[in-house]
Amino acid sequence: MADDSAAATATPPSIDGNALVAKSLSHLGVTHMFGVVGIPVTSLATRAMSLGIRFIAFHNEQSAGYAASAYGYLTGRPGILLTVSGPGCVHGLAGLSNAWANTWPVVMISGSCDQRDAGRGDFQELDQIEAVRAFSKLSEKARDAREIPDCVARVLDRAVSGRPGGCYLDLPSDVLRQRIVESEADDLVDKVGRHVPSARASLKSEIESAVTLLRRAERPLIVFGKGAAYSRAEDELKKLVELTGIPFLPTPMGKGLLPDTHELSATAARSLAIGKCDVALVVGARLNWLLHFGEAPKWSKDVNFVLVDVSEEEIELRKPRLGIVGDAKTVVGLLNREIKDDPFCLGKTNPWVEAISKKARENGEKMEMQLAKDVVPFNFLTPMRIIRDAIAAVEGPSPVVVSEGANTMDVGRSVLVQREPRTRLDAGTWGTMGVGLGYCIAAAVACPDRLVVAVEGDSGFGFSAMEVETLVRYNLAVVVIVFNNGGVYGGDRRSPEEISGPHREDPAPTSFVPNAGYHKLIEAFGGKGYIVETPDELKSALSESFAARKPAVVNVIIDPFAGAESGRLQHKN
Repeated sequence: MADDSAAATATPPSIDGNALVAKSLSHLGVTHMFGVVGIPVTSLATRAMSLGIRFIAFHNEQSAGYAASAYGYLTGRPGILLTVSGPGCVHGLAGLSNAWANTWPVVMISGSCDQRDAGRGDFQELDQIEAVRAFSKLSEKARDAREIPDCVARVLDRAVSGRPGGCYLDLPSDVLRQRIVESEADDLVDKVGRHVPSARASLKSEIESAVTLLRRAERPLIVFGKGAAYSRAEDELKKLVELTGIPFLPTPMGKGLLPDTHELSATAARSLAIGKCDVALVVGARLNWLLHFGEAPKWSKDVNFVLVDVSEEEIELRKPRLGIVGDAKTVVGLLNREIKDDPFCLGKTNPWVEAISKKARENGEKMEMQLAKDVVPFNFLTPMRIIRDAIAAVEGPSPVVVSEGANTMDVGRSVLVQREPRTRLDAGTWGTMGVGLGYCIAAAVACPDRLVVAVEGDSGFGFSAMEVETLVRYNLAVVVIVFNNGGVYGGDRRSPEEISGPHREDPAPTSFVPNAGYHKLIEAFGGKGYIVETPDELKSALSESFAARKPAVVNVIIDPFAGAESGRLQHKN
């Protein structure tokens, strides 16, 4: 009888807030998290792992945040960034703001101080809701453990709703420690649902108007960007281009939606294409600085823009001839359906198509003439050509190329060839330096069947170089190629008149240690390092490292005077 009484009064099993967050994330389809653990979120990461969520632990929240943002772009699902409170949250703002600038879905989850101690100078205390305000679409604070599942569901939903972006979830320490009965927790989790896209209004009138503009245009152009890549609109864009015969121009991270080698690609004739087109259909790309704001003199003052964007605010800002609010994949599909009912096609002999093709061919031939020369000590073009050829020789899915730096990224944009969608990640809308290693890790995790090749300037690499240990720890198929020219733009560029004053013996603000042994950094953790100074050495290092698909750093010694301070070499198209 006593035993029965004890059983009847036994305390039901309970879980704490850490476990409830992990359960909520798992229930809502989260499979990966990125971050740096510590008080008060270490247990959260451990519980998430026990439920099958892969946690990638970084050295710095900045790199983890960049990884989460790129993961959101590559997968279409919110990248999850976990940080500690106070300074951890502040460091994580780099990733949250990067997601905001590039319109990629991210949820940053940060621990925070006990609620009862707020305002009293608690350990790492910060008003984190206020700190993230400028970069967060929605910020939630769970004030009781029972609020956790709903809070998690709301931030995950908002991150992918409308224009994607960053959201924030604040988890006070006392809420993470709070325990509730497990059966109650399970009921709370079961009640929250996954995101369901909302139905959109009919676009029939806008679609008909857009097709009429394209049909009547003498010099139409299709421009697409990373918004179209995020939407996975590649099949629809391919069909549109082939139905109409209209030349196309991708933005840097739109490259690969259609192959750069496509006969209607206007990339090598960019100045002509944007300067002379009379109608530009812009899909998933903003008319910001990357597209010269859609203004003269780069664009014709008489060009008619048709903008396709998920954000009505973006269209209102740009004031195009015609705006279509909608998902890129959906809208282009509707355009194809409308054109199919009354087809038109420019044809290869169309004067506009011929002009674009001729200019692209001429500029391509000029570039190939420059690339054909083996210049030693290396300039930027010779190693970039060797890298291009090595990437092209990779069998199977195309590698994901990650590129950052001034000269390195600009030359790579012109030389490296993208053949498949979402295989180029670079500094993006903000021109952010330091994204490289975080992006590499995100790509390796999100696309495990692809080799990841980073082509980095030595300055860009330095922002996150310690994350090569993360590459080794998780044994990720990433090869990091560092263009080592001894500094920002390339060492000491000062004139004699500028070398003066009491600190004239100090290094120039742009210079690093010459011929630094960056390859030795990864060797310290068990990875493979290479230092190369000749074409044959670089070809051998790439052949071996690409075949191995193991973490590696290839240190390419570049002539420090080969680049340009602007980051834009003189091979314009």
